Amino acid sequence: MSIHNAAIEPLHFRQALGHYASGITVITSQLDNDPVGFTCQSFYSVSMAPPLVSFSVMSSSCSYPKIRRAGRFAVNILSGAQVEISNQFARRGADKWRGVDRKESPLGNPIITGSLHWLDCEIHAEHTAGDHLIVIGEVKALAQQGGTVDQPLLYFKGQYCNLAEHGVLHPGHR
Repeated sequence: MSIHNAAIEPLHFRQALGHYASGITVITSQLDNDPVGFTCQSFYSVSMAPPLVSFSVMSSSCSYPKIRRAGRFAVNILSGAQVEISNQFARRGADKWRGVDRKESPLGNPIITGSLHWLDCEIHAEHTAGDHLIVIGEVKALAQQGGTVDQPLLYFKGQYCNLAEHGVLHPGHR
């Protein structure tokens, strides 16, 4: 069914975008020894030179103003085994760090133990876009944490999934 020249219903818009698989990250920072973070699936690379990445966050976020004041953030790319971490950091008003093992990045951001990879960033730019903010960060450090066979945590059609469920294509296979 195609809809033209009509107002886009939020539910239909969400369902359409659900057909685009996305990885799950947790954006973290620390301000005055207080760790902060939130689950984010709208993360992507922007530029290789300089190395820039971006994420989008709701303008009403309680966590992002602290990250903005810190001027820096880490992107924790979650593994398929970190569904509970994703859920915990998606909750508003909860103690997101309860039971979460972490270490400190070179810039002083919390790195979640067990994530596949992390990127340590300084805020480069911020843009208003509807009910969200688009934040661009310059990557200052990065490291792989998980093993080379670890799977990423993915979100597709409104639920968590893994690559094996959807028949991963191997290099050279089309």
